[in-house]
Amino acid sequence: MKKIGFLSFGHWDNHPAYEAKTASDTLLQSIDLAVAAEELGIDGAYFRVHHFAQQLGSPFPLLAAIGAKTSKIEIGTGVIDMRYENPFYMAEDAGAADLISEGRLQLGVSRGSPEQVIDGWKYFGYEPEEGDTDADMGRKKALTFLDNLSGVGFAKPSPNPMFPNPPGLLRIEPYSEGLRERIWWGASSNATAVWAAENGMNLQSSTLKMDENGKPFHVQQAEQIRLYKEAWKAAGHTREPRVSVSRSIFALINDDDRYIFGRESNRVDQIGNIDNSRAIFGRSYADEPEQLIKDLVEDEAIQEADTLLLTIPNTLGVEYNVHVLSSILKYIAPELGWR
Repeated sequence: MKKIGFLSFGHWDNHPAYEAKTASDTLLQSIDLAVAAEELGIDGAYFRVHHFAQQLGSPFPLLAAIGAKTSKIEIGTGVIDMRYENPFYMAEDAGAADLISEGRLQLGVSRGSPEQVIDGWKYFGYEPEEGDTDADMGRKKALTFLDNLSGVGFAKPSPNPMFPNPPGLLRIEPYSEGLRERIWWGASSNATAVWAAENGMNLQSSTLKMDENGKPFHVQQAEQIRLYKEAWKAAGHTREPRVSVSRSIFALINDDDRYIFGRESNRVDQIGNIDNSRAIFGRSYADEPEQLIKDLVEDEAIQEADTLLLTIPNTLGVEYNVHVLSSILKYIAPELGWR
């Protein structure tokens, strides 16, 4: 059994073929899709965060809105770029959104990926400390964010407060118990996956990672997950960690599916470059259900993960994406033991 969620990049563009032509379209359709996905039996609604782009940028208003209109589905991100974040204000936003959803928030965070503008985090008022890289800055902010979610007081109260204070040092409010255990780290390398385990974060592994040994993508990703699990055990954490992988999977059920995604069949892994390092990008899966099942059963990383996030073409609208998700639940998941 696996948890199955969708991952939306939240694109919009004034394109004749797109249902999501504006930011308003994307935000409102994201809410509607999460509601519909919950009714289908999908376990999670996750959203990518990008800045300076016609995509979803500030996740917490959206997550809170979805939380208020749903009751069961997990609500998360994949991922928030911590280089752009204030880990104190973020803890307030996250606590509020988690309370609104009654404890269903699953926040994926990361040190960040290549962005739309050069050093975009500088425009948000952030600079690495002397001797640090922007990646160091992102990881340090993530650890501060985790500390802020612990519920432990750290701020000295004013002797003349506007309102009465509880005794002792003050913590970030609102505090949502348990949220600290629902933070995920988006790792692109084996080393950062181990670092996530050591710091008690769940693991998100997407459709790309650093190419560390030349093996097929799904094999490298499975190795990464195993290293993460070993590091988690060695760190002595008392709870079971969660691991998600993302995949582009499309069951070709009708002529529309074949027209839109038929060219994705027989795709292979791709090699590229990220931050001047060799990276490997996992293939897309698109085929008739019988062949799709045969292909997916060979994916080692999916077998290692407890959660599968299905990347969706959000620009094609709510109705079509409900069809995409329901096709996986109906034709694929039962045959692979995911349901």
